[in-house]
Amino acid sequence: MSSRSVLISGGGVAGPTLAYWLARHGFQATVVERSRGLRSSGNPVDVRGPALPVAEEMGIMDRLRDVATQVSVMRVVDDSGRQIVRVPMPATRSAAGNREVELPRGDLASVLHEAARDDAEFLFDDTIVTLRQDADGVDVTFERSAPRRFDLVVGADGLHSTVRRLAFGPEPGFVRHMGVYVATMYLGGVVDHPHDVLMYNTPGRLVSIHPSRGDALAAFIFRGPAIGGFDHRDTEQHKRIVSEAYAGAGWRVPELLERLQKTEDLYFDSVSQVRLPGWAKGRVVLLGDAASCVSLFGDGSSLAIAGAHTLAKALAARTAGHAEAFRHYETEHRTLVGPKQRGIGRAAALLIPRTRLGITARDFAARVWLGRR
Repeated sequence: MSSRSVLISGGGVAGPTLAYWLARHGFQATVVERSRGLRSSGNPVDVRGPALPVAEEMGIMDRLRDVATQVSVMRVVDDSGRQIVRVPMPATRSAAGNREVELPRGDLASVLHEAARDDAEFLFDDTIVTLRQDADGVDVTFERSAPRRFDLVVGADGLHSTVRRLAFGPEPGFVRHMGVYVATMYLGGVVDHPHDVLMYNTPGRLVSIHPSRGDALAAFIFRGPAIGGFDHRDTEQHKRIVSEAYAGAGWRVPELLERLQKTEDLYFDSVSQVRLPGWAKGRVVLLGDAASCVSLFGDGSSLAIAGAHTLAKALAARTAGHAEAFRHYETEHRTLVGPKQRGIGRAAALLIPRTRLGITARDFAARVWLGRR
């Protein structure tokens, strides 16, 4: 493979994983990340399935377990906090031979950055402004850094990918709102239930409190149509949207909404899917959510890790050039992404039933299933 310098946009999960593997194959990887440092926000995620052998080969499984959550129970509660359903879960994902790990997304990104930082260049607090490619490379201008030329560019910059917009076209052509929004924020302080995930539903709305690793995380997940004028970077707008969506809800929701107004670290976005006919255009290729966001319910972090490994392996193995490597990567990785994208309807129906009757039916089915175990 003659193309050796690779610019990766996005320092979350897919980007550092790709940088790690490219460096192992002799490439010069540069990662540019818009944030000033590693992000701390985001919901807990799982490392499982196709991501496990990749993480094990990277030698990071012990680090992932060090920062794993210790959830043992999921409890559904009513307006007064009374338990309706209790679902036991392994206290650690390694219990009973299960190698899966649940951990805060920020901790996963941190571990992956640690693995890659000695062999790749990281540019924080910067972003790509223009891409101009020809037969031999890609000229890139940045918001802060001096212009540079790279052999290849990878967009691993998430749902609202800058690389995808510059190389493929405007976001509305590829991003589909799935009728659900999600907001998450850290609560801080002492956790009342250090091993319990608490869930509270009203029709079309869910609030959960996840203990994480002693710094609890609150999540608001609710149904709603596409919002006109939505700006994924406007935190004040996000706070208004969530407050309006949860007006009148019971349990601890009023308290959590007060906390929401004061937080400085709020994540909020539409639950969306990304679908493109192809993930590559010339010397530019997309990875992770930028290529195929599978929504909140689709193992996005695990798929990002697996996809990064597949792309690096394809680039290293294809001496015929980047176009062949990109085709091989896309063909192989789509077999993992496709089923996950098709499963969002079932997952949303279980997590956020539309009606009171739907909530009652789900809780009853859960009790019957647990009684038969």
